Amino acid sequence: MVLGVIVDPGLGPAAEFLSQIVQAIIDIVITSKNVFIEKESFAELANYLEQIVPFLKEMMRKDISNSDGLNNVITILNHEVKVAKQLIEECSKRNKVYLLVNCRSIAKRIEDTTKEISRALSLLPLSSLDISAGIIEEISQLSDLMQTAEFKTALAEEEILEKIESGIQERNVDRSYANNLLFSIAQAVGISTEQSVLKKEFEEFKMEIENAQLRKDQAEAIQMDQIIALLERADATSSPNEKEIKYFNKRNSLGTQPLEPLQSFICPITREVMVDPVETSSGHTFERSSIEKWFADGNNLCPLTMIPLDTSILRPNKTLRQSIEEWKDRNTMITIASMKPKLLVGEDEEVLHCLGQLQDLCEERDIHREWVILENYIPILIELLGAKSRDIRNHALVILCILAKDSDDAKERVANVENAIESIVRSLGRRIAERKLAVALLLELSKSEMVQDCIGKVQGCILLLVTMSSSDESQAAKDARELLENLSFSNQNVIQMAKANYFKHLLQHLSSGPEDVKLIMARTLAEMELTDHNKSSLLEDGVLGSLLQLVSHGDTEMKQVAVKALQNLSTLPKNGLQMIREGAVGPLLDLLCHHTSPQTLREQVAATVMNLAISTASQDLSETQVSLLESDEDICRLFSVISLTRPTVQKSILRAFHAMCQSPSATTIKAQLTQCSAVQVLVPLCDLDGNIRANAVKLLCCLTEDVDEATILEHMTQKSIGTLLRIIKTSSDEEEIASAMGVISNLPKRPQITEWLLGAEGLPLILRFLQASKSKGSHKNQLIENAVGAICHFSNPTNQQSQKQAAEIGLIPALVQWLELGTTLTKKQAALSLAQFSVSSLALSRPFPKRHGFWCFSPPPEAVCPVHRGICTIESSFCLVEAGAVEPLVRVLGETNLDVCEAALDALLTLIEGERLQSGSKVLAEAKAIPSIIRLLSVSSPGLQEKVLRSLERIFRQVEFKQKYGASAQMPLVDLTQRGNSSTKSLAAKILAHLNVLHDQSSYF
Repeated sequence: MVLGVIVDPGLGPAAEFLSQIVQAIIDIVITSKNVFIEKESFAELANYLEQIVPFLKEMMRKDISNSDGLNNVITILNHEVKVAKQLIEECSKRNKVYLLVNCRSIAKRIEDTTKEISRALSLLPLSSLDISAGIIEEISQLSDLMQTAEFKTALAEEEILEKIESGIQERNVDRSYANNLLFSIAQAVGISTEQSVLKKEFEEFKMEIENAQLRKDQAEAIQMDQIIALLERADATSSPNEKEIKYFNKRNSLGTQPLEPLQSFICPITREVMVDPVETSSGHTFERSSIEKWFADGNNLCPLTMIPLDTSILRPNKTLRQSIEEWKDRNTMITIASMKPKLLVGEDEEVLHCLGQLQDLCEERDIHREWVILENYIPILIELLGAKSRDIRNHALVILCILAKDSDDAKERVANVENAIESIVRSLGRRIAERKLAVALLLELSKSEMVQDCIGKVQGCILLLVTMSSSDESQAAKDARELLENLSFSNQNVIQMAKANYFKHLLQHLSSGPEDVKLIMARTLAEMELTDHNKSSLLEDGVLGSLLQLVSHGDTEMKQVAVKALQNLSTLPKNGLQMIREGAVGPLLDLLCHHTSPQTLREQVAATVMNLAISTASQDLSETQVSLLESDEDICRLFSVISLTRPTVQKSILRAFHAMCQSPSATTIKAQLTQCSAVQVLVPLCDLDGNIRANAVKLLCCLTEDVDEATILEHMTQKSIGTLLRIIKTSSDEEEIASAMGVISNLPKRPQITEWLLGAEGLPLILRFLQASKSKGSHKNQLIENAVGAICHFSNPTNQQSQKQAAEIGLIPALVQWLELGTTLTKKQAALSLAQFSVSSLALSRPFPKRHGFWCFSPPPEAVCPVHRGICTIESSFCLVEAGAVEPLVRVLGETNLDVCEAALDALLTLIEGERLQSGSKVLAEAKAIPSIIRLLSVSSPGLQEKVLRSLERIFRQVEFKQKYGASAQMPLVDLTQRGNSSTKSLAAKILAHLNVLHDQSSYF
């Protein structure tokens, strides 16, 4: 949206204000897309404001300087639009957590602004304004709509606010509650759930609170302090070290002996410490459940004073409840700390008692688990795994499992204790009850990536788990299978699994196990860091059939893990080819092209298809060739997916087709893509940013190598060329740059395209890459080849203006340089362009000026070009001699690639065209070109032979060269008279006649 209105200075300040309002609305429409919170509400507000703009533009064309009513409206509009703009800026820059917890007030501010703008519109003196009835009607309807608009927080945001309020009201201090709440907030505002990111966001949130306190907004500050106290319980908001310091500072201030409860803590009815104290109308406090039961039994008198009570009044005594909780926490801390010595030196009975008490505390609240961890109980519990008593070992395993649950810190602490994992694994070989507890603990520990490797490295662990996982359908067996799945994420563990014959076990369950077991096994294959040997052997052992069956399964999760497993296996090219041979492509295409498939599944399928396509590009030519797509219908079917899916899938499909364009079936693929209007689809994708653009450009480069000129010219516009040059100039992807340059090189050599390239400063940009001869990179050769190929747009002799521009910026020396340094294709392209430049040289060579007067006083004469017999320079006449190109071209004649030789020969032969025969031949002789040309008589290309024969026929018309080189040419010429085609026989015989070897009446003619 643009302003599109020029304000008449004569219309006065009102029109200027309107212009400012319109510009502010435009800014709001643009920036409203960048807010972190209440996106839908801001979008609705922006939509309302955008609908006002046509009316404001109409007003800017009118003389409204004397309308007081309209000026008042403009003042209100100007103020409210500024308010909206400021609010959007706040919601785009301030801390995201702070914005979320204030989303209700933000929605209210949006609503208030909308209604104020509506009020302003309702004050418009519409009847007195010279505007159309249609606009008046639209403004009236818009005003009514805005007046009744309601802005409410999104459902997800409202749920989070309710959880925050509930957590504060219930004084919920569970770590898991805070963790879940913080993760919900992170997802709602679009930030990572990584601990470092969450901690940073939380610290910024606390700074916002400090700012609120500085603003003396006490109500907000109190509310935010409560939220901070709630979220501080989350693991991500403080490091283990910070928690430890905070805990010991508190615990060390408590003393060593538990305190008896205060009398006020005791419920007068139950004579026990209250949990939820409530105050009755008499002013006395009771446990809620006991006083409610008292009332339910028909009593309406106070149990202490026996005075009548209002049974509907029960007020929570929050102060007393907090005091009770603090007393309990103090005693629990002291209790936890006091049990450690008993566990270390006590008798078995005492140890079991302490372990039972410790287990009860750990199960009671997660804060107790945290205190147990901070008191460093984990090494003691690990040590108890070596106890003789089976009951002690079992208790220790249970407590360790409780501590490890939902706590990465606890998991890592366990792994860091010397021989801890070995002690746990030892329990796998004991009685069934202990074995179950041990595998449950290992399963919990394996949820930490850091611990997975530690488990797998313990000798015999994998073998024991494999044995357990295949025994039955008990919970222990299921835990063992899930544990093996977690361990399979590590390459080191996969090696151990291979030694334990795990893959045979996995394949067995994958083909014939229950559904949940199949899911676990498929997920294991999907996530495993398999070696190439593992991938190959799994496919050889028949895993593909089982996975393809799961791909057709009705359950979406089963499909996803099966496809992910296929994706994992298909990264090995050998596997990819086998998967194609065994029919994997059809089911995958069906899933990909089925519009009801979940997006994640389609992404995985597309990535697998890409792997399969890449495998076809790696085929050995000696083998039977495999094509990913057998039919034209499948090619168009897969390509059509690009227009119908999201970027991740688009990228994979584009890469798949790019790979197929490097495969043995490339010709078929390119031809069919042209039929499917692929160029038309790809050109707009080049305007995008990121991976989609890069892959579209790479595929477009492949297609334009073979597609007909008409198709290219139909879809490649001046804008498209500008886009390609922008990519070349700004991209950091070497292959993308090379491909964009390749597209330009492949464009038809038409004057219009040359004009577009020159107008977009394409010539100096291309030269910049040619002059960077020391640049490195895996795609450097491709880039230089394509850049030299693109030069042909500027070297066409029918456009001497473009030739002149190219020569003046130093293009010709760069081409000569790449005759020496380039690849075969680069040398060919450079020679072709030099040949085109040289065609124009004779006409552009400046005649040698006649000298008059006294020669001794004249300036030194300019050198005369030995070929063109005039004054030549590289910049003015594009002379090959002046450019030092003759000898490099002669050296190129010795290349084994005949196309390169022919291109170099074409360039050299421009020196002997027409009247330049004698002078040009001398230059060729001096450069030792003629022997190299004669050697080309023996090549296998009839076309090149014919070209050589025609040039030698002209050269040998000159006695000097006939005498010097004729003898060396005789034998190849005689051979051509015997073995050549009709054309070369005749030409060879004609030259032999010049050389007096054959009579003019010979039958060879």
